[in-house]
Amino acid sequence: MTVDYALPPESRIDVPSFAQALHRAGRINEQQLTRLAAYRGTALHPLVYIAELKLPDQQAPERPLDMHALLGFLSEATGLAAVEIDPLKVDVAAVAEVMSRAFAERHGILALEATEHEVVVATAEPWLSRWQRDLEHAVRRSIRRVIADPRDITRHTNEFYTMARSVQGARNRIQGNPGRLANLEAMLQLGAKGEPDANDQHVVSVVDWLLQYAFEQRASDIHIEPRRQVGNVRLRIDGVLHKVYELPEAVSAAVTSRLKILSRLDVAEKRRPQDGRLKTRTHDGAEIELRLSTLPTAFGEKLVMRIFDPDVLLKGFEELGLRGDDYARWAGMIDHGTGIVLVTGPTGSGKTTTLYSTLRQLATPDVNVCTIEDPIEMMEPTFNQMQVNHGIELDFAAGVRALMRQDPDIIMVGEIRDLETAHMAVQAALTGHLVLSTLHTNDSPGAIARLLELGVPPFLIKATVRGVMSQRLVRTLCKHCKRLAPTDVLTWQSLVGDGGLEAPAELYEPVGCGQCRNTGYLGREGIYEVLVSDADVQACITDSESTSQLAQAARAGGMVPLRHAGAEKVLSGTTTIAEVLRVTPALER
Repeated sequence: MTVDYALPPESRIDVPSFAQALHRAGRINEQQLTRLAAYRGTALHPLVYIAELKLPDQQAPERPLDMHALLGFLSEATGLAAVEIDPLKVDVAAVAEVMSRAFAERHGILALEATEHEVVVATAEPWLSRWQRDLEHAVRRSIRRVIADPRDITRHTNEFYTMARSVQGARNRIQGNPGRLANLEAMLQLGAKGEPDANDQHVVSVVDWLLQYAFEQRASDIHIEPRRQVGNVRLRIDGVLHKVYELPEAVSAAVTSRLKILSRLDVAEKRRPQDGRLKTRTHDGAEIELRLSTLPTAFGEKLVMRIFDPDVLLKGFEELGLRGDDYARWAGMIDHGTGIVLVTGPTGSGKTTTLYSTLRQLATPDVNVCTIEDPIEMMEPTFNQMQVNHGIELDFAAGVRALMRQDPDIIMVGEIRDLETAHMAVQAALTGHLVLSTLHTNDSPGAIARLLELGVPPFLIKATVRGVMSQRLVRTLCKHCKRLAPTDVLTWQSLVGDGGLEAPAELYEPVGCGQCRNTGYLGREGIYEVLVSDADVQACITDSESTSQLAQAARAGGMVPLRHAGAEKVLSGTTTIAEVLRVTPALER
């Protein structure tokens, strides 16, 4: 049905005329029209006012007339594309140079992209176009208008111009005081102590914006990477890195220095790696912990901040993706009370979250939980946490040895890296303690092979290891835009192997929308491979048995390989074949 809605040039959208157009298009009924006709004016933009009423869409009553639907309707009426502003795809420095903040706020517009020949500008008032001629004359490029949520335009106008002003201000201060560049850390230190120093305020603003922006985007890591003349800022979201900003070289160094001060690192030391941590709050008051790591590179110090959300620890295993038989097997291992339970997987596979969630569940008032970590990932008041310190020869083995004299019930060892640490973990398990730890292996059977390689005798592994859980994190399909598509049988067979699950006729595939930044994925969930050390598995733990024989015995006892566990998530519409293949090792033949 053709959308019949037009206003005279230089007219603003109003609720009555927009409601009439919705009614003519069959999107609202008479009762809803009457309700909107009673509109008497508020400070809200008409599109925001109608969207917040959440009126049922008469063409699809199960969906409301939200902002997405209203922008789509307006797009059909005007021929302008409707977009959802994705800050990750906006070159803030470039678009802030297109027009002044005053011009953008006066006309309610925001530049989203600037190329050599064209500037893309978002507006919520498609019939207001006088500004377009003025802007085209000023920038000497064509202007392509798009329609966007007026709330997003207002919010991002403030964020983009504040960030651009802070970066430019910091660059100007540094360029205006070239002799102070080498002493920039001292200047920042004065600001950190609360002494008034205008030079520092711009850098403070950049750091504050960067942290809040990362929290809003659900980032797990922030990378500040020095290059020859710029510093790249990248965020890892759902396991994938996104470049979000380019800082001038000197500003990038200043931002790194301020973050080092906040986390109590040695600002003057730039030749060796350092580790630190800091705690801050989001705009809504939630506490967030960050772990910082610096690394000297060819063009300066690279800084990575890992973001730990304490709310993750409050999630149950169901929310983490551990369900059904796998959860029952895991619970059986940790409820045993003694022995060694291992979690394996590469960096970033969720091992820490699994261990902390498990310990938090076990840390009742009548239990003493002690950990030795390198470094302490998250502060947890119900644990007794100790950090490895190689400077005073406090490694994992020495830490376990010390913890053994602290009357522990449960010990968590950050990682078993060498024979000495493995022996201490075995001794702790043999003396009646529950030991949880991690190993870096591809799968669960590989953890047993790794202990044998380290030199732990098979009879001690049989006596102490209760089980191993290998895990990976897969991106989950965006529920707002995923759709069914025919299954590629060959790709399915590459996932499940010969004699595996039969390929279904259809599976969900990613599409991409504003909610998921057009990636098709939103969030992550774990897939698990749980090996229980039963009699059949223990019979395969010898110096001569191969890992494949151990894996066969484990599968006979109920262990589901990672790829098959991933296939179950694919069948449930949680993720895709490509995503499972990306993160899991190949099946043993």
